[in-house]
Amino acid sequence: MRFRLALLAATTAVALVAATPAAPTSAAPARPSPGATGAGDPYFPLQGNGGYDVRDYRLDLAYDPATRRLDGTAVILATATQSLSRFDLDLRGFRVGTVTVNGTHASFRRSGQELVITPTHPLRRGAPFLVTVGYGGVPEVITDPDDSIEGFVPTNDGAFVVGEPQGAPGWFPANDTPNDKATYTIRMTVPAGLTAVGNGRLVAQRTAGGKSTFVWRESKPMTTYLATITLGRFQVHTARAGHIPVYVALDPQEAAAAKPVTDRIPEVIAFEQSIFGPYPFETVGAIVDHAPNVGYALESQTKPNFDSAPDISTLAHELAHQWYGDSVSLTKWQDIWLNEGFATYAEWLWSQHTGGSTPQQIFDRLYATPASDQDLWTPPTGDPGGPENIFGTPSYDRGAMTLQVLRNRIGDRAFFTVLRSWATQHRYGHGTTAQFIALSERVSHQNLDGLFRVWLFTPGKPGFTS
Repeated sequence: MRFRLALLAATTAVALVAATPAAPTSAAPARPSPGATGAGDPYFPLQGNGGYDVRDYRLDLAYDPATRRLDGTAVILATATQSLSRFDLDLRGFRVGTVTVNGTHASFRRSGQELVITPTHPLRRGAPFLVTVGYGGVPEVITDPDDSIEGFVPTNDGAFVVGEPQGAPGWFPANDTPNDKATYTIRMTVPAGLTAVGNGRLVAQRTAGGKSTFVWRESKPMTTYLATITLGRFQVHTARAGHIPVYVALDPQEAAAAKPVTDRIPEVIAFEQSIFGPYPFETVGAIVDHAPNVGYALESQTKPNFDSAPDISTLAHELAHQWYGDSVSLTKWQDIWLNEGFATYAEWLWSQHTGGSTPQQIFDRLYATPASDQDLWTPPTGDPGGPENIFGTPSYDRGAMTLQVLRNRIGDRAFFTVLRSWATQHRYGHGTTAQFIALSERVSHQNLDGLFRVWLFTPGKPGFTS
């Protein structure tokens, strides 16, 4: 079955490649050259690649928790953005068996995290092309600059699969940059009795011969670090949040504490829609695993991953990311506050909505933190200074404080218009800090340079709060 699905995906994609005309050119074709080995992010210079844009991933995977071996076939449909003599995919570890480009065997070599592919014939700028990579091995757990772990992290009954900021190539070959969104179909085969949970809709499920296969489809654009296929023994619960299907998978070790919280997903989604605008995806849910060595939750698109039973505030945070971080994604990791500051502010709004502290009260408590407290005030939110700091307190709390200062300056009507417009105008795309500042100034008709300069880019405790 794994081979048949990969073959069907490849046949369909080859037909699409053949049917899609190359972009017209008025000048002589450019001389083919290699695509860049990185996408240009200063914090992760080898993350992502240049020369092409991925449109769709089809991943056909099988995992055996007993041996921890993952075998996969990745079928990647992309478009050349330059005339390409060769190009890279990001892949960490594994033995690569075969690589084809447009159905023809291509030469390849490994260079660190780069899988360097040279097609038999150069690829024309504007032309779609199909890459198929067969690979297998024991996934390498990735350690980030802040010493957290990610990727395909083994658990006692499966794997906790999370990718921010650089974990996706730990389980599939990818253009691992937030700037290259694509659609996904992920097919995972596991021993019977286990459940594999991915992004989007469950489009097929089958058990035969001691194996269970799950096929998940995410039809909305998704960046690589938000992809998941977490697997293990789960209790599955379904519901609806209005018209949106809800799919929740709970590890039995966490279910008693988690279910009362995840049962409130429809309530949280209804509240956040009232503030941020329509929910941007076709499905919603949660994956609550027992992964005590991970130590964090992640906003995987449509199915946030929790390493243990979350509290309601954490659930509100990760669901808010579906708007801010997932639908509207950052373009460089320096701008991580656009994800974490916004989701933290959603926690503050939820607190007030449920009778707790107001955003202003939470702000005031935080602002009382002494200037000597480096954890909150340094580095500045809009310039963390390096990859080891992107998930530090300033990205979260000082980011949310920046939004509260903005709200105080421009008033509620303009502020909530800004939040909603940000989610609407950049839906399924990307945004930068400069664009957010410009939007805030346009909506409020105010010059906000000083506010954002102090609260986002100046080290130390800001001297004003409105």
